[in-house]
Amino acid sequence: MTAKDKPWLFRTYAGHSTAAASNALYRTNLSKGQTGLSVAFDLPTQTGYDSDDPRARGEVGKVGVPVSHLGDMRALFDGIPLEQMNTSMTINATAPWLLALYIAVAEEQGADIAALQGTVQNDIIKEYLSRGTYICPPKPSLRLITDVAAYTAEHLPKWNPMNVCSYHLQEAGATPEQELAFALATACAVLDDLKDKVAPEAFPAMVGRISFFVNAGIRFVTEMCKMRAFTELWDEICRDRYGIDDAKFRRFRYGVQVNSLGLTEQQPENNVYRILIEMLAVTLSKNARARAVQLPAWNEALGLPRPWDQQWSLRMQQILAYETDLLEYGDLFDGNPAVEGKVAALKDGARAELALIDAMGGAVAAIDYMKARLVESNAERIARIEAGETVVVGVNRWTEAEDSPLTAGEGAIMVVDSEAERDQIERLADWRAQRDPGAVADALMNLRAAAIAGRNVMPASIAAAKAGVTTGEWAGVLRQAFGEYRAPTGVSAAPSNRTEGLEPIREAVDAVSAKLGRRLTFLVGKPGLDGHSNGAEQIATRARDCGMQIHYDGIRLTPAEIVAAAEAGAAHVIGLSILSGSHLPLIAEVMDRLSAAGLAHVPVVVGGIIPDEDAARLRALGVAAVYTPKDFDLNRIMLDIVAIVDRTPLAA
Repeated sequence: MTAKDKPWLFRTYAGHSTAAASNALYRTNLSKGQTGLSVAFDLPTQTGYDSDDPRARGEVGKVGVPVSHLGDMRALFDGIPLEQMNTSMTINATAPWLLALYIAVAEEQGADIAALQGTVQNDIIKEYLSRGTYICPPKPSLRLITDVAAYTAEHLPKWNPMNVCSYHLQEAGATPEQELAFALATACAVLDDLKDKVAPEAFPAMVGRISFFVNAGIRFVTEMCKMRAFTELWDEICRDRYGIDDAKFRRFRYGVQVNSLGLTEQQPENNVYRILIEMLAVTLSKNARARAVQLPAWNEALGLPRPWDQQWSLRMQQILAYETDLLEYGDLFDGNPAVEGKVAALKDGARAELALIDAMGGAVAAIDYMKARLVESNAERIARIEAGETVVVGVNRWTEAEDSPLTAGEGAIMVVDSEAERDQIERLADWRAQRDPGAVADALMNLRAAAIAGRNVMPASIAAAKAGVTTGEWAGVLRQAFGEYRAPTGVSAAPSNRTEGLEPIREAVDAVSAKLGRRLTFLVGKPGLDGHSNGAEQIATRARDCGMQIHYDGIRLTPAEIVAAAEAGAAHVIGLSILSGSHLPLIAEVMDRLSAAGLAHVPVVVGGIIPDEDAARLRALGVAAVYTPKDFDLNRIMLDIVAIVDRTPLAA
């Protein structure tokens, strides 16, 4: 028989409710043939807040597992020998802290720390551009990335200290050329900073430890060519920019999760085929094959996937790897003129973008530019779907369908245990009560001193983890040392040149504005810790182009801040966007605060991944309209908003 290549790592991105519940899920998935772990953390953990912080209300355990201290990390990996595991942790702003906790648990297990294998994503630049879980300004954040890298160079030589993440760039609307360029520019920014932190002889090996995490969309030929372009461009950059002679250190090493942006709420069973086709883009070409693959579940546009849904995605990988003959052949596309032509075109486009970013001073200096480009590209993508130029089966064509038995009945969508947040907060209180306050104070003092003095924060972070410091306390020290940051929204105040299909809406906006005596004013807000801002940005952009007066200040606003902004801006309508599943508590608080401020007359519309039952509860709270991913026609939403304002009685 023909010898087969070793398959890639099979992963499932998972974590929810509590560390104990997530541990049970991990052990179950490993027993089903998963070969690596991919940990999803909840938003408070990602943004550096403890589970009992007021800003964490409604967010605990919703989109990942809460890890507030060493005890949580112990429970998360209970019974899982870390020395034998390859663990990917999707964590960025708090990456040094979560790695410190991981190291502390591994030491408790008796592991050889130098043998640990895995990855911390640790890509803060893409957080400013697309995901939103940043804390500090760019320069100190870049320093934290390279602190982790320098520490692993000495102590964890098999660990990937930074996973350049272009996944969320595509989710935010990036073209393939932008995804290539923005990710490679980020990698260059990190390596430029890292050069001064490691010995020259150690630098090539550190270049070899930089990994990437990418997205694969439905245009799988283009996506496969993009991966070949990534491989060739990275080899070129490592050789020419950094003088890396050893080819093994120039290898483009990447993991992938295929596209979630394209998963549809309408006819969600179609998503199974989308996921399978997208996986082919990152597995068919041997010379650009992913080292690890994790697939979303078919129903993630509806809510949290159940264990069975995740198992279905895992089985896709196993069937491709073990039942087909894919791994018995060399590269299937070498010498193919169509592929080579497309790869060359993608590389040329990416080089042009890279040259522009370099001319601006690199990725950190170009954050505003890159963010604006993503918002523009996403607007163009949505416009093509609205116009029918891009066909999405079940969304803008062939929309009539039989009801899906897969989405019927109780338990069709997993719901996080409503008691999980209370349980987490109680255990956090117990943790604080049982630790040594003096040891905690000393550890925080040493961490603050290291941060201010410019020393590597990893040794002090590990000591803090062992002393019982919490996630919020660790991040609080860095907030004090470096300050906080608000990333650009990418939404320009100036309308775009797009006019097609907008004339009737502009006329309606003008008519209602005349009745109001001033321009119709629309406040777009994102309450809570959710950083997925694509929807809010596109709503704000389209409303601006329709002639409305827009107020959009970006992500992570408290309900109190949103109500204050509505009052200060005399908003006629408020639009709230939440994708983290925390819509019920956060919107209830906004409605209560509006009433207390005498603004109960201001209509509120809501968008997010919201089950029908929750939508009914929101309407009962007084929400005027609820939109979910199936509502892709932004012009119709704009007309709805104008009509809602038109029929709202003016305040006395």
